[in-house]
Amino acid sequence: MTIPYPDATPVGIVIATRNRCATLAEALSHLVALPERPRILVADNASTDDTRVMLARDFPQVQVLALPFNHGALARNHGARALDTPYVAFSDDDSWWAPGALTRAARLFEEHPRLGLIAARTFVGPTADPDPLNEVLAASPLGRAADLPGTQVLGFLACASVVRRSAYLDAGGFHRLLFFGGEETLLAYDMAARGWGVTHCPDVVAHHHPAPSARNGRPVVQRRNELLTAWLRRPVPYALARTGALAAEARHDDHARQALRGTLARLPAALRARKPLPPHVERAARLLEGAAA
Repeated sequence: MTIPYPDATPVGIVIATRNRCATLAEALSHLVALPERPRILVADNASTDDTRVMLARDFPQVQVLALPFNHGALARNHGARALDTPYVAFSDDDSWWAPGALTRAARLFEEHPRLGLIAARTFVGPTADPDPLNEVLAASPLGRAADLPGTQVLGFLACASVVRRSAYLDAGGFHRLLFFGGEETLLAYDMAARGWGVTHCPDVVAHHHPAPSARNGRPVVQRRNELLTAWLRRPVPYALARTGALAAEARHDDHARQALRGTLARLPAALRARKPLPPHVERAARLLEGAAA
């Protein structure tokens, strides 16, 4: 069943969460106060804490999609399908949007029909420090396209992104194999491969308040997913070289060993789902890597 949206608010918000009741409550307190009054959907990944009780008690205006088990990043896919707003902004349970950001994003989508995803400018923590990713995105060597706003990129922060819903679903959303952690690059690849623009627009602003320390296992999962992304979309020699480099590092680094084991366990599924990038997107990916190096 789809959820209708007010005519004046063409952007809905999807939040994927699991067992983060307190931080989710803070994020929602900011989101429900936005002047745009967006439709908000929380895709709950089978939380076992008080998340659903808190939502029913404190935020009855928020739609809850109660998933029967943990879908990871795919919870965003389920949320986007449940909304019928033409544009979907993603938040995490520790992030929210600045007032006016969603209005600006909707205007950019309406003015640029090929625009599929906006990577916002992000400010971090109570002191609103600029996220270092802002500079990386702004300096992207892919530059500008005549029919798109901002700077073309092939990466973004999921909790600071807004998508054209039809483009997001056309690209398949976040990929099942990656589950969670570093899942953004593959989605950017897939949207660009289907002709959708992916750009950094610094006048769309998000706020992110992550925990001081990384979640357990996150570095391992991110490295695993980087390598799986290579096998899913990049040329075989490239993926082999990346695998060899990780294997060499695994001889003396436990995180690398865990990432390699996780990759090898999922490699058959990655090969079955393999779909190399079209040449122009592969060239763009190599250009970005060369600039980073």
